[in-house]
Amino acid sequence: MKVGFVHLGCSKNLIDTEAVIGLFQKHKYEIVNDETKAEVIVINTCGFIDSAKEEAINTILEMAEYKQDKCKYLIVMGCLVQRYERELIKMIPEVDLYIKIEDYDKIWEKVEDLLKRNEVLYEKKQSSKKILEIPPMPMLTQEEFLDRTITTGKNYAYLKIGEGCSNRCTYCAIPYIRGPFVSRKKEDILEEAKEIAKKGIKELIIIAQDTTKYGMDLYGESKLGELLEEISKIEGIQWIRFLYTYPEGITDQLIDIVARNPKIAKYFDIPIQHISDTVLKRMNRKTSKKQIQTLIQKIKNKIPNVTLRTTLIVGFPGESVEDFEALKQFIEQTKFDKLGAFCYSKEEGTPAAKLPDQIHGNTKKARYHQIMKLQQEISRKNLEKKKKEQYQVLIEGISFDGKYYIGRTMQDVPDIDGLVYIKVKDGWKEERIHQFVLCEVIAIQDYDLIAEIVDENIN
Repeated sequence: MKVGFVHLGCSKNLIDTEAVIGLFQKHKYEIVNDETKAEVIVINTCGFIDSAKEEAINTILEMAEYKQDKCKYLIVMGCLVQRYERELIKMIPEVDLYIKIEDYDKIWEKVEDLLKRNEVLYEKKQSSKKILEIPPMPMLTQEEFLDRTITTGKNYAYLKIGEGCSNRCTYCAIPYIRGPFVSRKKEDILEEAKEIAKKGIKELIIIAQDTTKYGMDLYGESKLGELLEEISKIEGIQWIRFLYTYPEGITDQLIDIVARNPKIAKYFDIPIQHISDTVLKRMNRKTSKKQIQTLIQKIKNKIPNVTLRTTLIVGFPGESVEDFEALKQFIEQTKFDKLGAFCYSKEEGTPAAKLPDQIHGNTKKARYHQIMKLQQEISRKNLEKKKKEQYQVLIEGISFDGKYYIGRTMQDVPDIDGLVYIKVKDGWKEERIHQFVLCEVIAIQDYDLIAEIVDENIN
């Protein structure tokens, strides 16, 4: 049978999708990229915030339309199912199988029940648990990680080092969806990294809900820095980056390792969410304004060429005008290279949903636009400083008109940060794609760089 996949959500969710694709391939099913040709459609959903839930439900309904044609079975899995399985069963009965995250260890058994026996043997479990009680979550097995089908191309792959989250921020439903933080064994991670390297992939992106927590449950202390150094020894891997580092978990040791290891991107992704101490306290964050400022200055001092990225939440319950002005002032002073912002989303069952002084939607949107307008100007000025600078660039493709190679520097995360457009001289060469070149920046455009090749022999 032909199987099509629809992936929604974050890179951590993408790895689950890749693992399930690998399972189907292992059992000799044909994977297709066109849902109109699929006899089985599998949707991996996100259920993090309202917009993600809306997108997931619309996608399920859209895919359900194909059941009037070739599609025989519609399978839905992931975060939305974990949170709202019972509601979804009633709302969208066209779905043949819903798979909760807590059932991922039995995922193929459930799929086989549906596909091989031509009947649904999956019984919905009735639960007496209260809404958003944290369940223990089984992880996909190591075999499933190794067998996953990487969908991100030949240049980079994500490597998940842990599952779940134990931080318990008051606005976030992730601990209730994914369970508490569980680290993978270092040996398993390194084995998977070596398998990825054998496929010719040059960049590994290390992810977890909070990568700084890696090893705390297994070894009693964070082992992220140690793990990064071990991965850097793997032949073939040329770039390593790690994302989602909560500020309280960034140690001097980790900063020093990043500073001295040439394979590790000089890039810190630090989701601070806010800078006002009163807001941080209501969020149940583990840091203060002073600690955040001290950490950022320490990173800049030790790694002068560092790229800093953060994410913020505006319109959190009780965020006063003064709190918001303090946040804007902090952004102006810090001058983050990359910054993303979100309007606070009231997630049912989370402690923040019950907080008083909820902010009006129009106020949240206005504050969001102020933040992004401010950051746009900061970003432009930061990029202006890159003119005439030289960077190693990994070429990933060619523009539609054939005039530019498209690539990234080591300081740019795929699908999140900007691109480098490299002028093509004397016609483009396909063999140059997936290669490293040295470029000089000659202009900027929005969030991207325009560059010329100065040395193409640096692989």
